[in-house]
Amino acid sequence: MLIPATVIGSWSFPGWYEKFIADVSAEPDRFGPLDREEAVRDAVQLAIDDQLRAGLDRITDGEMRRIDFNLGFYDHLEGLTPLPVGRKWGPPAHDQRSKYRCVAPLKAPRGLGLLDEYHRFRQVTNAPTKMPIPGAFTLAGCINGGDVYADRIAVTEALIPIVNAELKACVAAGIDFLQLDEPSFVCHPDEPDHFLDVIARTVAGVDAYISMHMCFGNYRARAVGWRSYAGLFPDIGRVSVNQLALEFASREMSEVELLAQLPESIDVAVGLVDVKNTWIEPADLVADRLRMVLKYVAPERVSVTPDCGFSQTARHVAIAKARAMVEGVRKVRAELGASE
Repeated sequence: MLIPATVIGSWSFPGWYEKFIADVSAEPDRFGPLDREEAVRDAVQLAIDDQLRAGLDRITDGEMRRIDFNLGFYDHLEGLTPLPVGRKWGPPAHDQRSKYRCVAPLKAPRGLGLLDEYHRFRQVTNAPTKMPIPGAFTLAGCINGGDVYADRIAVTEALIPIVNAELKACVAAGIDFLQLDEPSFVCHPDEPDHFLDVIARTVAGVDAYISMHMCFGNYRARAVGWRSYAGLFPDIGRVSVNQLALEFASREMSEVELLAQLPESIDVAVGLVDVKNTWIEPADLVADRLRMVLKYVAPERVSVTPDCGFSQTARHVAIAKARAMVEGVRKVRAELGASE
């Protein structure tokens, strides 16, 4: 389909599911494994229904089994011990995220959990999907190397084969669209050759269409770094992926002209609705933003997404934003003579 409308990955948790997660955390012995699985499956069903009713062309399971995009992945890693959170009161921000310390070499003998997510999704729908997975550098951001690893680079090196193995397992299971989430590199753009090497080794031998999502952070709907992609260009054009997923709506389309520097071999997924506010963008505004993108990139290379995942957005707002996004995309498709 020309200019597919899709999501980045996460979807808003239903209110009852949010409470269920809190109850399980507070009193884990009250819930058996079947209780927990039933709740996850019900939440996934709702996330899928929301996305399909909104008219999205490619959907996910809403990341209902994950915690805050990437924090749940640390439960799959051996060799870690949790560290105390330094600040628990006051305005929510990235310094309240969970942190870990290495006490042994990192391993994931049972994988990172993506296959379970995919099989659960496929039991509900045959709709086109993609599988997001945090990249090694981003995962390393919450890990102190302790006495095992010297620094974040060393932790990243240990995680590269773990992420690579999970990507290959996804392909073997039938997943043909993977999304590497690497927002941390946007905040550390000073060593492009190292960054590009990390990505190349992370995706080496992975036979799938690979997107790379690079936002500026969305923990508790807060950004974490200077919101500019300029430092990544033009080097990012050499990255070993098929698509870059970038946020523009929250920045009023700032730097959209940078897209013209990308080679034709790299597609773009452009964020055209802002997940950090509760204002519903009119479909006409989404269409105008998309027309602006098409000044720099051919429509055959463009997908439309929200800026980031919807996990930090109220569900009714996420649904309305997704519908407006789809309507705006359809307006431009019609102008280009494309059929639905």
